[in-house]
Amino acid sequence: MKPDAPAAPVFQLFACCLPVKGARRSLLCDVQRQSFQFIPNGLYEILTEHAGKTVAEIKAAYGHEYDEEIDEYFDFLLQNEFGFWCDDPERFPPIDLTWETPERITNAILDVDARSDHDYARILAELDDLGCKALEVRCFHGPTLAELRTILEAARYGRLRSIDLLVGFHPELTAEALARLAIEHQRISRIVVHSAPEGHRPPPSSTGVIFEHCTEAVSSPSCCGKVHPGYFAVNLETFAEAQRHNTCLNRKISVDARGEIRNCPSLPRSFGNARETSLHSALAHRDFAALWSINKDQIDVCRDCEFRYVCVDCRAYIQDGRDLYSKPSKCAYDPYTAEWHSSAEQPAALAGVQKGDPI
Repeated sequence: MKPDAPAAPVFQLFACCLPVKGARRSLLCDVQRQSFQFIPNGLYEILTEHAGKTVAEIKAAYGHEYDEEIDEYFDFLLQNEFGFWCDDPERFPPIDLTWETPERITNAILDVDARSDHDYARILAELDDLGCKALEVRCFHGPTLAELRTILEAARYGRLRSIDLLVGFHPELTAEALARLAIEHQRISRIVVHSAPEGHRPPPSSTGVIFEHCTEAVSSPSCCGKVHPGYFAVNLETFAEAQRHNTCLNRKISVDARGEIRNCPSLPRSFGNARETSLHSALAHRDFAALWSINKDQIDVCRDCEFRYVCVDCRAYIQDGRDLYSKPSKCAYDPYTAEWHSSAEQPAALAGVQKGDPI
């Protein structure tokens, strides 16, 4: 008896290469190399609905009408190292997209202006107790070096892994001074100086810290909420978290410039003032985590967008303030035309606020 002929190989995506379907086109995200490629929805269909089939079986499924295109698709996948041919695809299971973390809070925002009176030691100690790993400090004014050091000293012996600083321009914040600050406090991962004079140059990046300067003034929390390709996070953690959680608000806590504790400084609801209420108590409120599980698959328009698992969402500035599942108002992308519109943004409706309500 003749031995069975060897089975024809099938194409197997690398586990880190994850296709996402959009209304007009799809995305193939490589969460290991932290990049993506646009692909036609037809290729998405082949990769998902016909996974595990041979090329001959796929061509037959389409009645041999698209044989040339199918060959081109697989050439594209191989050239871009998205996968490989194999005889035993069952030995290559999909990546587990379960998102779990032991920390009660993973990230926080601390807003500061010239009138702020924060107890930095207390706030940073409480963030440590909650397991917070990343802190963004936003100074809407131009702080002195002494002010910045006061904040950073409160975090020196804590458990934070990274600190991002957004600070207004101050004559003391020279390139040399910022470079020294980054060396003194090695948890700093990024420093952005806003309201900088034209031509002001950031220090060299030999410290490993990202330095940026911009002339735009950032004077309030309304600076956030913008959706832009530059803010996309193409990595496994964001992709997995986006499956069931909100990529901006999940496990976030914030203290605004007046000390009010909020999920985000731009959201209207306060859960107490940090001078009188602990972050633990605010977090324990039954409504604090209400927005954490609103994911992109539930949000109007976003659910049809190919960027939905790499995009950082916003629930503070939305198109319809009466609908928590409304599209972010500061997103200029239309997934139905696959175009970014550079026209003026629609007026941002603040989530949960009706006309005449106090903010």
